[in-house]
Amino acid sequence: MATAYQNLSSYDFDSVPNASEMNIGIVVAEWNKNITEKLLQGACNTLEKHGVKPENILVKRVPGSFELTFGAKRLAESKDLDAIIVLGSVVKGDTPHFDYVCSGVTQGITELNLMYDIPFIFGLLTTENMQQAEDRAGGKYGNKGDEAAITAIKMIDFSCRLQN
Repeated sequence: MATAYQNLSSYDFDSVPNASEMNIGIVVAEWNKNITEKLLQGACNTLEKHGVKPENILVKRVPGSFELTFGAKRLAESKDLDAIIVLGSVVKGDTPHFDYVCSGVTQGITELNLMYDIPFIFGLLTTENMQQAEDRAGGKYGNKGDEAAITAIKMIDFSCRLQN
C-alpha cells in the first residue's frame, strides 16, 4: 500500500505556495463521522497553516460518501471558489456496496474536474477496515485531510500559473 511508504501528512512546507488569497470549499460526509471529522480538521488546519483565512474555508456536510459528488457540484455552482475538497470514508464490508460507492465517487469527481474550471480534490478514504481508516485520519500514516489541502493549494497555483 502506498501510505506504507509515505506519511500523508509529510511534505516540504516550503514547496507549498502562499494560499492567503484562496477560497476553498470542503464537502465532508457525515457517515463514519469519527473519521471524517478528523479528515476535516486536518484539512482546515493545513489550509490555515498555509495562509487561507478561516472565513475563506466553506464547509458543507452531506449524509454519506456517495453524496459527495452532488454536494461538490452544487457548491461549485453556488459559490465562487478556487477549489473544492471532498472528504469521506468508505470501509469495506461483506457486500459489494463498497465497490459501487468507491467507483461512483471516483468517477463523479473525475467528471467534475473535467466539467468545471476549478480542481476537485479527492479526499475519500477507501479502506479494508476501520483501523486502516483511523491510521489515515491522523494515525500512524498521517491525515488524508492534510494531503487533500496541500493538493488543493498546489492545483490552484497550477491553474493560476497557466493563466499568466
